[in-house]
Amino acid sequence: MRTIDLRGRTLSPAELLAAVPRATEARAAALHAAAEIVDDVRARGEASLREQAERFDRVAGHAVRVPAAHIAEAIDGLDPQVRAALEESIRRVRQASAAQVPAPRVTEIGPGARVTQRWQPVSRVGVYVPGGKAVYPSSVVMNVVPAQVAGVGSIALASPPQAEFDGRVHPTILAAAGLLGVTEVYAMGGAGAIGALAYGVASLGLDPVDVVTGPGNNFVAAAKRAVAGVVGTDSEAGATEILIVADESGDARLIAYDLVSQAEHDEQASAVLVTTSAELAAAVEREVAEVAAATRHRERVATALAGEQSAIVLVDDAAAAEAFSNAYAPEHLELHLVDAPAAAARYTSAGALFIGPYAPVSLGDYLSGSNHVLPTGGQARYAAGLGAATFLRPQQLIEYDREALAQVRDGIVALSASEALPAHGEAVVARFTAPGGAAGGGA
Repeated sequence: MRTIDLRGRTLSPAELLAAVPRATEARAAALHAAAEIVDDVRARGEASLREQAERFDRVAGHAVRVPAAHIAEAIDGLDPQVRAALEESIRRVRQASAAQVPAPRVTEIGPGARVTQRWQPVSRVGVYVPGGKAVYPSSVVMNVVPAQVAGVGSIALASPPQAEFDGRVHPTILAAAGLLGVTEVYAMGGAGAIGALAYGVASLGLDPVDVVTGPGNNFVAAAKRAVAGVVGTDSEAGATEILIVADESGDARLIAYDLVSQAEHDEQASAVLVTTSAELAAAVEREVAEVAAATRHRERVATALAGEQSAIVLVDDAAAAEAFSNAYAPEHLELHLVDAPAAAARYTSAGALFIGPYAPVSLGDYLSGSNHVLPTGGQARYAAGLGAATFLRPQQLIEYDREALAQVRDGIVALSASEALPAHGEAVVARFTAPGGAAGGGA
């Protein structure tokens, strides 16, 4: 891992953003390629998806729309321990997601004047579950459960076809979908799947969705940007990121394990340590080399850690660490600090915060009850992770009786005239004028 030494420097917000390690060229290239793939799916539908499956997944002639029998077989063949873990994850995520659904609220503006706030679920959602370098049944849970809790009535799920399973979606992903009652599943992956969910594919019986969600690589994240405005999307949950902020109290070996745990996702994964301690930085560097060399995906990890998106960052003090972290706005933020619970309030920009040595990102990936579909690429400065709110639209219901409208009639007329929109005021005045122009009763 490279070292970025920011000690002895006072950086402006713009300079901090420039210092953040990002794989910007990879993201730019992904956006261009993803837009072309989405456009091709929109134009050619199933033919485009099949060509992409052959090109990217080495699969041909497969059932793009998954038969119900495949889902049933996957449930029957699911390892009992994995099933138990999935069911516990479902329970925990359902419990935490339920807390995100607001109750309707009525505000009495005045006598006879009422505004009701309600949250309506979208009708149909498309969820994407990656299936390239790893298998993500946990992402089935993280996408589907909040949608169900929000009240979404129609859910379509897409995941790449697997050459080793004769073009089927990975059976563990299928089983997770089956446990949640999702029966509309498609064997399609990458940017093409996002385009298919957004625009629909008539030959597959795939109707367009209202919202597309789910994590993936940079191409999946870029495809969401390409369909934004056609459908709603969650934040761009692209190649994973972990930022660890640690002081001299940090355990170098635990920090190394956590950096490696995220680097194993993908060669584009970001692993960053920010610390005030040069001694800890050196110790972590040694431990990372040892842990990475022993892990199963050591080559992938080595590529991610050597990339421009990964680094050890040295800063002068806690305030500098906070400023750097908030500028970076990581997907996952771990705090290995003496005063981690108190310090957490000052770390305002992160997809999710993991506080203390017993809350690793791996916990959030599976069984914390929180959602692991989180914004990447700095979007945590303004975007939220996936949750029930992703699938809800706030709506206001306005109810005024005649007397309540009369109270604001003159104000509406005055404001409409000031905006040169007199018909607005006339529409209100008309409600107090009898047919034929005679004044109506009341105010």
